[in-house]
Amino acid sequence: MKILVINGPNLNLLGRREPEVYGTMSFDDYYQELMQRFPEVEFSYVQSNHEGVIIDELHMAWGRVDGVVLNAGAYSHTSLAIADAIASIEVPVVEVHISNVFARESFRHHSMLSAVCAGVIVGFGLNSYALAVQSLIDRMKQ
Repeated sequence: MKILVINGPNLNLLGRREPEVYGTMSFDDYYQELMQRFPEVEFSYVQSNHEGVIIDELHMAWGRVDGVVLNAGAYSHTSLAIADAIASIEVPVVEVHISNVFARESFRHHSMLSAVCAGVIVGFGLNSYALAVQSLIDRMKQ
């Protein structure tokens, strides 16, 4: 099984950015743990602060991977273009948020992406990614 992990803007700062919200582990360190936890999965990973790069990666995922784990960061709340890209591809996408967005500012309570994703995982810290991966594995077994 092949899974693409896409992280959006500012997630390259994990481990340093707002540790009280996002924790102290970098995503690069967590990604190594994720690969060890799921040795049966062939992972690829992209982080970009640019909306168009995220859209391009989603387009390229079609026919290349079995699923996508997407943390679009703030674009989750603003990007109709990313939502359209998700709706346009025949690859299940699981939306992930590290923090509980519903316990934060009200503008974070609505996602433009959720309605076109296979599912949404919110608020379990970096473990949200592992939960998303497991959900994609389970989905493929059905």
